Amino acid sequence: MQTKYEHHLAPYASRSSDSLGRQHAESAPATRSEFQRDRDRIIHSTAFRRLEYKTQVFVNHEGDLFRTRLTHSIEVAQIARSLSRNLQLNEDLVEAISLAHDLGHTPFGHAGQDALNACMKDYGGFEHNLQSLRVVDTLEQRYGAFDGLNLMFETREGVLKHCSLPHAKELGAIGQRFIDRKQPSLEAQIANLADEIAYNNHDIDDGLRSGLLTTEQLEQVGLFLRYQSEVHKQFPGISGRRAINEIVRRMINALVVDLIENSRKNIQEARVTSIEDVRNAQPLIAFSGAMKQEAQELKRFLRTNLYQHYQVNRMTSKARRIVTDLFGIFMSEPQLLPNDYQLQNEDMLHQARKVADYIAGMTDRYAMREYRRLFAVDEI
Repeated sequence: MQTKYEHHLAPYASRSSDSLGRQHAESAPATRSEFQRDRDRIIHSTAFRRLEYKTQVFVNHEGDLFRTRLTHSIEVAQIARSLSRNLQLNEDLVEAISLAHDLGHTPFGHAGQDALNACMKDYGGFEHNLQSLRVVDTLEQRYGAFDGLNLMFETREGVLKHCSLPHAKELGAIGQRFIDRKQPSLEAQIANLADEIAYNNHDIDDGLRSGLLTTEQLEQVGLFLRYQSEVHKQFPGISGRRAINEIVRRMINALVVDLIENSRKNIQEARVTSIEDVRNAQPLIAFSGAMKQEAQELKRFLRTNLYQHYQVNRMTSKARRIVTDLFGIFMSEPQLLPNDYQLQNEDMLHQARKVADYIAGMTDRYAMREYRRLFAVDEI
């Protein structure tokens, strides 16, 4: 495999030359690394384009400036690349994982996922991380030689950041670390925490923009209050969007710097010198104890004041109804599905998974349009 793109990496970083490779053998790329190839395949995938119209917190039609799954994934990748570069890890791999981590997410965010999981209770359940892996392994159809995107093992491993033990036992090598209680690569660990940094801080921005949060409420959060005070001290009289942008970017920077410094210390203290050492260690990419407490305080605040706000709950309720009703009608009348999703036998387990694939692949607006087509008497 090509290694000229990876000579600068730390000894414990992921390298193409040490990879467990692809499920289907391919010749090495001539002008890019193997993990660059993964990143490029993800960006060109259909599932990636769909993220533009999938909910982060606010449904797309509620405003043009709110984050979507697509903009969120790009922001995660930017934060993750910065973290990776400072720790001499594989930026191409961490970017590929970041861009792919939400490919299997349902429409309507976590409300859609929870509803689809409830519908699939008797058919193996639904986990969006597993679905992201299913997208890149099976559902994308871009190549003549194989289904899926045929990504490198380390990219697929990073996409599958959570997995229940029963499902892990069905996945073979990619699920083994959950059984053995080993860690993924440092790049996968970085992508996981970059995701947390991105959604916590950008949900503040979207919450304030929507009017569901106020700066007075956010002053209950120590991290926000500290940087609000710093911004107003440096820029007396600053207000509005300019002030919010200054505060949020400083919060992100503080979390990133803390994560780099504490992770570097963890790596040194663990004396890791190889990827195998990383897998056998405790998680090494981590905030300091004090910053972890502040990040958790912020998460609790957002859960109580934004994610459970009555206006968000109203859309959540609609989302559950749409997903639940679509699943029900497609299972009882599979002839209403597109041909590719219909089975010619009575295998209900397989049919349920096909229905879940169809619904999970929908954008918010497509799900609402399908709902109107199937349940509104004045729609055709």
